[in-house]
Amino acid sequence: MNQIRQARRVERQYPHRAIERRSIRRVSVSFGLMYSGFNGEDVLVGDGTVVDLSDGGIGIRGNSAVQIGMDLTLFLYLPYEEDPLFILEATVAWTSGSLFGATLKELSLPEGDRMRLFLQEQSVGQA
Repeated sequence: MNQIRQARRVERQYPHRAIERRSIRRVSVSFGLMYSGFNGEDVLVGDGTVVDLSDGGIGIRGNSAVQIGMDLTLFLYLPYEEDPLFILEATVAWTSGSLFGATLKELSLPEGDRMRLFLQEQSVGQA
């Protein structure tokens, strides 16, 4: 019981060092993105860098602050691709300064295929 309390305390203080709960391994990457969403009545638009990516989630270092639970639309500028990869809906899961993580909710079939191909290529490069 004491270990659980301690883990929760660490998770609240340092969400980026929290206990790993991801079921899908993320791939370390570094490329640009743009994100947008609503912060109350205001429209939020930000730029940043994707720091890790998987089929189910994304890690971002951004220039506009987001809040846990906020829904975002993402435009990922994959290396060597002309058109950005469009993710209609992602939900912010955690934040820590300029870093935040989001779960990916809605991708079209072609965009999902593009992302899986990119991840597969990156995984081979990191192996």
